[in-house]
Amino acid sequence: MPCLCLQLAAATRPFISFLSFTLTVAAVRIFASKKVFVFLQPKMAGLVPPVTTTIPADASKTKKADEKTDYMNLPCPIPFEEIHREALMYLWAQLKFLLNLLKPLKSLPLTMNLLMLIGRVLTDGRLNARVKWDLTDNFTVKANAQLTNEPHMSHGMFNFDYKGKDYRSQFQIGNGALFGASYFQSVSPHLSLGGEVFWAGQHRKSGIGYAGRYETDKMVATGQVASTGMVALSYVQKVSEKVSLASDFMYNYMSKDATASVGYDYILRQCRLRGKIDSNGCTTAFLEERLNMGLNFILSAEIDHKKKDYKFGFGLTVG
Repeated sequence: MPCLCLQLAAATRPFISFLSFTLTVAAVRIFASKKVFVFLQPKMAGLVPPVTTTIPADASKTKKADEKTDYMNLPCPIPFEEIHREALMYLWAQLKFLLNLLKPLKSLPLTMNLLMLIGRVLTDGRLNARVKWDLTDNFTVKANAQLTNEPHMSHGMFNFDYKGKDYRSQFQIGNGALFGASYFQSVSPHLSLGGEVFWAGQHRKSGIGYAGRYETDKMVATGQVASTGMVALSYVQKVSEKVSLASDFMYNYMSKDATASVGYDYILRQCRLRGKIDSNGCTTAFLEERLNMGLNFILSAEIDHKKKDYKFGFGLTVG
């Protein structure tokens, strides 16, 4: 029997080799035609568990619940008078040099509140003064005054600002029977809407206006329209951490005057460069370089070829 088994194994060896070769060629052809078949024996198939992906039934519901807006905890918007502040910062950068002249002269603590006094005297005798008094964390009183020797040119105004949980309101009163009020409300995490009214008793004029502001981490878009004929639109896009682009459009549908401008803001390691050009051909550039801690050097230039008006200035700011 052992001899017979050896003879049968030797006799079937060529047939097994031929069968292996045939199966190999068939497998190559199957792979070449991109038709891959996997054959598992019944015993081996039981050893390989099927791969299944379990998706929780409430996963989509949880995601939708996370995206749901909580309208009871909306952010507090910025004041109504500052809805265009990003566009003004980039497109009217030369005003910053003038505003720096109104640095606080002295800040005095009054009990638990802050009283800030700001004043400036010009060579022609005019006196500009500002007072800001934070009565509480949410209520602020502001006073602006300009005194001059010219008749009927001195004026003063008081502002009463209240900051709510998701809104801001302001009431204004000034000489000449000037009254004004504004209200700005957050209606979503990114959108704020509001309006303003005013009455100038001395000139017998009144007006009403509406405004909206949409803000995200990368852009700010604002729009404002008033019964006086003014339409103002602005858009600011943050391209990167150092580069921002801005544009605005001003139109008066009573006088038919329209002005558009585009500008940029580029922050370097030790300086900040801003510039703009408007539809009237006026080009402005503003450079602010930090020389030392608390010491900045400012260059400002404005070229208006249409009016042949050219301006250049420089200065230092301390503090």
